[in-house]
Amino acid sequence: MLKIGKLGRGMVLLFALFLSGCGYYFPHVYTGPTRFVYMPTWQNRTNKLGLDNKIYQSLAHWFQKSEAINLTKDKTKGDLILTGEILSIDLPSVSWDGVSDATSTKVKLFVRYVLKDLKTGAILWEVPRKLYTADFTLNRDNIITEDEALKIIIEDMSEHIYLGTLNKIRKQNQQTPATH
Repeated sequence: MLKIGKLGRGMVLLFALFLSGCGYYFPHVYTGPTRFVYMPTWQNRTNKLGLDNKIYQSLAHWFQKSEAINLTKDKTKGDLILTGEILSIDLPSVSWDGVSDATSTKVKLFVRYVLKDLKTGAILWEVPRKLYTADFTLNRDNIITEDEALKIIIEDMSEHIYLGTLNKIRKQNQQTPATH
């Protein structure tokens, strides 16, 4: 059996206090007061059918990671509203090698979104135009389709919006005492 002297126990205790007080948190998890986010389907200004639904589903998946954040389709139950708009999509731009084989493709998606407090009307976060891109190298054995590239972009965008929303909610909670 390992014996730890008084100095050793003190060091273990000091180390434990250091770890518990370092202020580290998991950015993907929100543990504050329960909040309801009204999230209507985004406006789709492109000719890519179903893109709005894919973005909604991806965002909904991310928001399910926090038990204290609930999405609602009922605006009257929402504390916040997250709206968005798909402004444009560029599918694809292709680079060619010397023998006319496609070597890379770039998918571009432009969106805008706003997070607003429904009770006060305050805009917590507004992104008027944001570009998300994905570059892919093509070869004869591994061709990535436009839909696969778009799926990656939507996932990255959804994570960014989710984390940004949690950050804004945390800041709002620090500024105003919880009444929930």
